[in-house]
Amino acid sequence: MTIFRKIALLILFYPSFFLMADEANLKKMIEASYPKYKVESIKKTSYSGLYEVFMGGQIIYTDEKFSFLIAEGHIVDPKTKKDLTGERLEDLTKVDFSSLPLNYAIKVVKGDGSRKLVVFADVDCPFCKRLEQNEFTHLNNVTIYTFLFPIEKLHPDAKNKSQLIWCAKDRSKAWTDWSLNDVLPSGKVACEAPTDQTLELGSKLGITSTPTLIFSDGKRMLGAQPYKEIEKAFNNSKP
Repeated sequence: MTIFRKIALLILFYPSFFLMADEANLKKMIEASYPKYKVESIKKTSYSGLYEVFMGGQIIYTDEKFSFLIAEGHIVDPKTKKDLTGERLEDLTKVDFSSLPLNYAIKVVKGDGSRKLVVFADVDCPFCKRLEQNEFTHLNNVTIYTFLFPIEKLHPDAKNKSQLIWCAKDRSKAWTDWSLNDVLPSGKVACEAPTDQTLELGSKLGITSTPTLIFSDGKRMLGAQPYKEIEKAFNNSKP
């Protein structure tokens, strides 16, 4: 059997081998050009030879030779009007809700608390306060776990305020008093707040902005979205 015959048979019976080789080479080229980022996954799409590349919490597209990049562009199905890139990004950024260290979060229970929601919030983030004041006040039968996530580059005093709230005698009340009424606990910090652990967790999950919401099915929602959108996400959530 000639070498060409062997190659033909390999292509016929083991096409995934060559696809994996292409993806491995593509991964090397991308990471060589963007050494600060790790390529999490590469998948060939059914659209004109495009490859889907998940890196830095985003989806980009390129060809097998890495001769171009499509960044911040979304593929939309013209028939169904579905944002296919958005749906893929939802899947790729899902969080294992059961693995979250909820003991590092402030727990607030409303009603029977049957629905679960995690929020990463910066105490000095105006959108986080708007979420608490305008949207969460309409929620019922929910347990909200808030991870205090100070972004010190934007809010230099956020870490100190987070510690005051966490170390309060009743931290759930302290968080509510602050987020709704701008009232901080009085006194000095008398405990060790899990700020560093929360920042490390946020970095691991790719949290880059606040508020970031995570539902029990692992899907994320960014920003202070309207109450109706939050309810819709709850209804679509399948843990």
